[in-house]
Amino acid sequence: MPIYSSENTQPGENTLPIEPHVSTLANGLRVVTSEVPTAQSVSVNLFVGIGSRGETPKTNGASHFMEHLLFKGTTGRPDPIVIAEAIEGAGGVLNAYTSKELTCYWNQVPFDRLETAMDILADMYQNSLMAEEEIARERTVVQQEIRRAFDQPGAWASELLSRATFGDQPIGWPIAGTLETIEAMGRTDFVDHVATYYVPSNTVLSISGNTTHEEVMTLAERYYGGADDHGYPPIPPAVAQFPEERIVVETREIAQCNMGIALYAIQRDDPDRYPLMILNTILGRGMSSRLFKEVREKRGLAYSVGSGVSRYSDIGTMGISAGVTMENLYEATQVICDELFKLRDTPVSNDEITKARDFATGNFRLGLESTMALAQRAGESLLMTGEIEPVEDVVAALAAVTVADVQRVAQRLFHPGAFSMSVVGPGGDVDRLRSILDAA
Repeated sequence: MPIYSSENTQPGENTLPIEPHVSTLANGLRVVTSEVPTAQSVSVNLFVGIGSRGETPKTNGASHFMEHLLFKGTTGRPDPIVIAEAIEGAGGVLNAYTSKELTCYWNQVPFDRLETAMDILADMYQNSLMAEEEIARERTVVQQEIRRAFDQPGAWASELLSRATFGDQPIGWPIAGTLETIEAMGRTDFVDHVATYYVPSNTVLSISGNTTHEEVMTLAERYYGGADDHGYPPIPPAVAQFPEERIVVETREIAQCNMGIALYAIQRDDPDRYPLMILNTILGRGMSSRLFKEVREKRGLAYSVGSGVSRYSDIGTMGISAGVTMENLYEATQVICDELFKLRDTPVSNDEITKARDFATGNFRLGLESTMALAQRAGESLLMTGEIEPVEDVVAALAAVTVADVQRVAQRLFHPGAFSMSVVGPGGDVDRLRSILDAA
């Protein structure tokens, strides 16, 4: 469904943007709604401001484990199947995810089942049983999830790249934890985790679809208004310093090298975030990007190659990933570095930046075509930054990025030796890779 509402208008004429409405309950829980009166659904999303970077060495993986446990029964619904049946019986879907900085629980239902969706999510959030037998059962499930990531060379290369970039600090630890930390955690750890972080002032309820802010607030007060708030501890700051082992090679008898290269970039609210989005689009987004054209189309070194940006509250990274044969590993690494330094040393053309701005803007708009996408953007933004930037402000900021802006950001970020790297595959010489990454 569109991000605009209109009556008796042609597309693009006199349309009104869907503006999110934000209110706060007396206990500090923030509620944001994005009204889409033409939708057949409502998307209910609950964001809690805790992820893996708020954990300790002993509890690494607790946020993700807790994500699983909230579906495993409440005081009023002790049978986990009842939770799933309540949403799926309404024709809806439910799930959750954990990142380094937050945990999100969500469901999506037909719009006339909004109260059911809110009731279920509030019950999970406030009344989880965390039963010993469910913890024991789910422990094995989480460990299988960790093993699955290890068995996928591309995913594991990404995990190793995080370690090679951040080292032994919370932001560099695996979101799911390790087999050992998951095995060692008990019910007390999860009870303490919820008691510490699952509080109203650290939570955002974001709902989008065919409803009204007034209806949502009435239900939010009913289901969340009685929750007590006591504040929560701050997340430790991250340190932008590579560990000694910033190039990690894990040898496996497989057909190709799954490689990743990373560098420190910018944090979530940095003024250069929009030039970085355009730079990243030029570098590695889509089949018209420089990396795709140079690494794949021109040289045939890889089937897949691309780049991405991760921005956190106080730090950020840019990453490049590719899958190459062993014989092409060093050439591909050199070509990728060359493309980075070309962006630093030579201004992009007006035609290229125009195409990149159009791509980034169009992709941003298309990414907001569902009630789920609208609710996710609003909830995460409000939780992480305290505000929701209007869609048209983002579009205007992307359109304003200049050739000079792109080069300035490239000069800010791309330096010899300012890279970490991971390789999972048949081989790779660390010293040879370092010599490429450290060259001017």
